[in-house]
Amino acid sequence: MGELVQMLSVAEARARILEHFSPLGSERVPLSEAAGRVLAGDVLATTDLPPFSNSSMDGYTVRAGEAAGASANSPVRLAVSADIPAGSGAPGPLAPGTAARIMTGAPMPPGADAVVPVEETDDQRERTGEPPPAQVAIRVAPVLGANVRPAGQDMRAGQTVLRAGTVLSPAAVGVLAAQGVGQVPVHIKPLVAIFSTGDELRRVEESLGPGQIRDTNSYTLAAAAASYGARVLRLEVAGDRLEAVRARFATAQEAGAHLIISSAGVSVGAYDVVKAAVEADGALGFWRVRMRPGKPLAFGQVGGVPFFGLPGNPISALVGFEVFVRPALLKLGGRTRWEKLEITAELLEPMQSDGRESYQRVIVERRGQGYVARGSGNQGSAVLSAMVRANGLLILPEGVTQAQPGDRFAVWLLEEAEGGLSAHGESGA
Repeated sequence: MGELVQMLSVAEARARILEHFSPLGSERVPLSEAAGRVLAGDVLATTDLPPFSNSSMDGYTVRAGEAAGASANSPVRLAVSADIPAGSGAPGPLAPGTAARIMTGAPMPPGADAVVPVEETDDQRERTGEPPPAQVAIRVAPVLGANVRPAGQDMRAGQTVLRAGTVLSPAAVGVLAAQGVGQVPVHIKPLVAIFSTGDELRRVEESLGPGQIRDTNSYTLAAAAASYGARVLRLEVAGDRLEAVRARFATAQEAGAHLIISSAGVSVGAYDVVKAAVEADGALGFWRVRMRPGKPLAFGQVGGVPFFGLPGNPISALVGFEVFVRPALLKLGGRTRWEKLEITAELLEPMQSDGRESYQRVIVERRGQGYVARGSGNQGSAVLSAMVRANGLLILPEGVTQAQPGDRFAVWLLEEAEGGLSAHGESGA
């Protein structure tokens, strides 16, 4: 991968990056540990679900036609011929002209085709374990099939119920449990090695001297990677020396990392040594992208392990992660889709850009049937507080230098906002 002289567009850079990634292998994990993992193969139903027709209500099962004229003023009285609790074996046929008391989930007796809820009868028994009455008055005419869950209503044996690449939600875990899948084939979680570079960086717990700052990027990037399903190996800061950066690369490779991420040291400064270290042990693909923030972006490989070199400014690093690292990481982990949840929002205030594709930190709110957006604070690439307040990244396309109130743009919802926008209100700014 030779260095490119020209700057790449965001779309070009992302496409070239993703060509170098494919899903990792699979492993089997207990169902109790499968939530949030990515399914590595299709799952076929082995049984119908539900496996037998059953009642969805506590009540009385009947032949609907035999109680067709029932009403509150003119109830239909039927002899109670059976009592069917949940968990019982297959009941015998329902005798003509009778009803059977039935509990939720209990199997329907042959011949019965509807269930009348207990509150639509004259059965007022409230104590558990009481025997059913000899007769029951049906006060509402039942509809054929009412309150009956037919066998196979949810899924049929042989049907594909979950596809490879599915992220196992609580509901998906429930489907696997219903089908008796105790061991689940899932993609291996990528191991991501992350470190920051710079002589000025100190550990979080250390006191600061003149000209020193704390290492924030390795923590923010580690948190971002973990939020997308990665295992994270956070390494010590590397000073601005070639041998220090190469030592971090060696540690990552020895640990079996599937991906290496560094921050800082990928620009054109005299002490930016990451580029040289990558080229000493691997190859660099490109390192300039037409985007804002985050123009200096390195991508390549070190000893065969894919490598991202993100900028040192915290927001540039986080935006670069969202735009480039996140989709690569999700593809490694077996995801079949890696797009961010995107909406269109109307701008509430002017915004400026230098013409590069720009990712503005914004607060998005509902207004009527749509969305509005305003800046979350100073858009400087070192201002973390604006990212904390933001619930979206508004994308000013390449070539746009001035945006006015009323203009509409795509917005990526940040992870914590994808379930809704209530954290910032519903009434608009």
